[in-house]
Amino acid sequence: MHLASLSAQPKPARVALDTEFVRERTYWPQLALVQIAVEGQILLVDPLVPGMAAALAPLLVDANVLKVMHSASEDLVALKHTCGVVPAPLFDTQIAAALAGVGAGIGYQRLVQDTLGVALQKGETRSDWLRRPLSPAQLEYAADDVRHLFALHDHLQARASDRPRSWILDNELATALARTPPPDRPALQAQLDAHPKAPRKLGDALWQALITPLDDEGEAPPVRGDERDKQAMRRLQDAVSRRSAELGLPDGVLASRRWLESLVDSGEWPQALTGWRRGELETELGPLLAAETGTTTAE
Repeated sequence: MHLASLSAQPKPARVALDTEFVRERTYWPQLALVQIAVEGQILLVDPLVPGMAAALAPLLVDANVLKVMHSASEDLVALKHTCGVVPAPLFDTQIAAALAGVGAGIGYQRLVQDTLGVALQKGETRSDWLRRPLSPAQLEYAADDVRHLFALHDHLQARASDRPRSWILDNELATALARTPPPDRPALQAQLDAHPKAPRKLGDALWQALITPLDDEGEAPPVRGDERDKQAMRRLQDAVSRRSAELGLPDGVLASRRWLESLVDSGEWPQALTGWRRGELETELGPLLAAETGTTTAE
């Protein structure tokens, strides 16, 4: 598809944009390729063709077309030097990821992998983008740089409440929930109802977050100031690991660290450990809990 045919089509609401440039022997970056994606199509534009830079400029400054880019700062320098304009309006997915709490300074490949589950090739990172013709591998690599920007934009734009995180979940309440998770969903709701700043409408989402173990949760250090017997907790975790291995289950499926802490603190089996989990674990954990507390856990 040619750039001229893009201008002949109905104006898109947004375009994904990226560049390849070389600045090894020059002060200003030499713009070598401009990648543009519209819905369902990808254009690889050669700015070395006479007149192409001027043809790009109107699209770059069209106020009605959102430009979606990732880590755009160096691309902006290259486009400004070659085309004389800077893309606007601009949505930078790297900045959006930082503001949304996904991660600061995260690279495009990492963000695509973590957000969309797509692994991108890295083979042409140090390629000579000024040579002509470009190889098929270069063209495919360049296209990948804009192929997923719309999906990233949609994912990050969904975080649209535009409120500080502490306004959504008060820091004091978040700390209390993390230190002593409620044993079941009704207990969580009661805790939310008792807190003046609690997001009561988010009860289901908070419960899911509390009962979903993280991949590396077992490696988390103890909470500062927590006097819980570390060796006792380790014995419980080891017992869970042994039973998980016997059942062929990954770590964290039978019981997360948070669930075990709730069990020890309250002496009651939390809702997340009822049903089949309790059936698999009670024989292993009951004697350990009795040895630590001198009692048996409540039914």
